[in-house]
Amino acid sequence: MLTHTDLKKGARIIVDGEPYEILESSPMKVAQRKAVIQTKIKNLLSGSVFERNFHQGDVFEEAEMGKIDVKFLYGHRGKFVFSEITDPKNRFELSEEQIGRNAQFLKPNSTVTGIIFGGKMINIVLPIKVQLRVVQSPPGVRGERAQAGTKIVEVETGAKINAPLFIEEGDVIEINTETGEYSKRVE
Repeated sequence: MLTHTDLKKGARIIVDGEPYEILESSPMKVAQRKAVIQTKIKNLLSGSVFERNFHQGDVFEEAEMGKIDVKFLYGHRGKFVFSEITDPKNRFELSEEQIGRNAQFLKPNSTVTGIIFGGKMINIVLPIKVQLRVVQSPPGVRGERAQAGTKIVEVETGAKINAPLFIEEGDVIEINTETGEYSKRVE
């Protein structure tokens, strides 16, 4: 069992019979009252995010989740289809709301980690860094500036990334999936 002090970013708990992940957590003490923890939590089944306060003395069951490697097959009209690597016939579908902003970094035939809760696939976790090819890059214009400039490039998945001026079409770049930012150019 977890208490209100265990509600840190990344913790997974059961609230009202459904699994939630803590996205943000900050303690708040109201004068002459018990401590309150303000959180932003994400429902792992539906993908909805909302704020909720938890009070001192609240206890929670930790959400027990399994992991399995899965292959991303394709996305169509807000639905994303995956299959098990060992058994391609075993397919499942997740919505764009469930996956969240990580959907913009999914490339067909890429391997990701699937999260299982109660025998059902509920979400995926991308690697921290992914390598994607740049398909559209406007010409870099150097101006009078003291620091290096940036431009917005489009990668093969359709995501738009802020990258340095020297990045050109056809380059492969590494992107941090947690922040959505450019990391480096891959040689």
